[in-house]
Amino acid sequence: MSETETDAPAAGVVSLPTARRCPLDPPEEYGRIRKAGAPARVALPGGGQGWLFTRYEDVRAVLADPRFSSRTHGVAPAGDGGPARVPPGMFILMDPPEHTRYRRLLNGGFSARRIRKLMPRIEQIVEERLAAMAATGGGPVDVVREFALPIPSLVVCELLGVPYEDVAEFQRTSSTLLSLEDDAEVDAARDEVCAFIHRLVVAKRARPADDLLSELITAPDAQPPLTDEELVGMGTLLLVAGHESTASMLALGLLTLLEHPERLAALRDDPDRAERVVDELLRYLTVFQFGMFRTAAEDVETAGVRIRQGETVIASLAAANRDPERFAGPDAFDPGRRRSTHLSFGHGVHQCVGLQLARAELTIALRALVRRFPGLELAVPVQELKFREGAVVYGVEELPVRW
Repeated sequence: MSETETDAPAAGVVSLPTARRCPLDPPEEYGRIRKAGAPARVALPGGGQGWLFTRYEDVRAVLADPRFSSRTHGVAPAGDGGPARVPPGMFILMDPPEHTRYRRLLNGGFSARRIRKLMPRIEQIVEERLAAMAATGGGPVDVVREFALPIPSLVVCELLGVPYEDVAEFQRTSSTLLSLEDDAEVDAARDEVCAFIHRLVVAKRARPADDLLSELITAPDAQPPLTDEELVGMGTLLLVAGHESTASMLALGLLTLLEHPERLAALRDDPDRAERVVDELLRYLTVFQFGMFRTAAEDVETAGVRIRQGETVIASLAAANRDPERFAGPDAFDPGRRRSTHLSFGHGVHQCVGLQLARAELTIALRALVRRFPGLELAVPVQELKFREGAVVYGVEELPVRW
């Protein structure tokens, strides 16, 4: 080990940062840790200690390094004391080659061609939500409940092939799952969502249609064919991962624009700016706030520290996306900056499979919202808004607006 390498930073163990001075900025503690240079020893939420990486290059390296396994927190232990058991279909908790098998089957479902095919439906969903908002006569309207949550929910319905008559049930169960905090109620809501998706899988096996679930069921490359349990696991992941993060980004993205009226006016005057605005919002906000958890599959020396086999590593996407060594003026919301290679969708083999869909939803929705309501403003002082600082996906509980 070199003189610059240590088993733990001299500063000792710190808590995983959650407190924010400004609701649109990550915790200031990330900046202090990043400036210190080496990864920090942190106390993990569930007990024990881990390593927190905050510099852009270090975070990117960790996410690309196969020595850091995705078989990590939240995985049930095997009954015989062997390796952790991952629930069927939960590919985000798997490493290659298991992970590769599932991702390959999903690639077609999130291809550029599939996204282009979905665009008219996304636009229709957005216009329907805008019409519902307009019917109130000028607000106040909670953007989270009436706009941000319904749009990704309905888009997922379209993607998975949820029948029209079942959309209301799907929205109810998924919204319940995303809004609850009590562990027992979360488990109950998750069971209900899984049961709903299982019924959908059974129906698709009997009568396949032109949707992602049907494609997964009938995929000729799925050898062996996917089981019902695998399909339910994959469907649940697509719902939770895409739904919550996109909804949070829509609400927080609008709040960011309202807090930067000159940027809002520029988007309203030139809707072609929308894609660049969305890209900068993704970097600036980074709603997946704690980062990506990994487990060292072997002893690893990286970024000046030695990480032992079995230790937990947290790669902070939010801190990496505000690294001044990578982004000029990182704390400024600047849609005019050159398109950045931010890490909001992760990096490496686990980079978000739905990133193109998320970009399309955000671009269409925000562009249409500011066009439809040019006088949009907050209906309450920003100091009265409540934020989810302790949630995996950061967001605002309610966002009342008027116009």
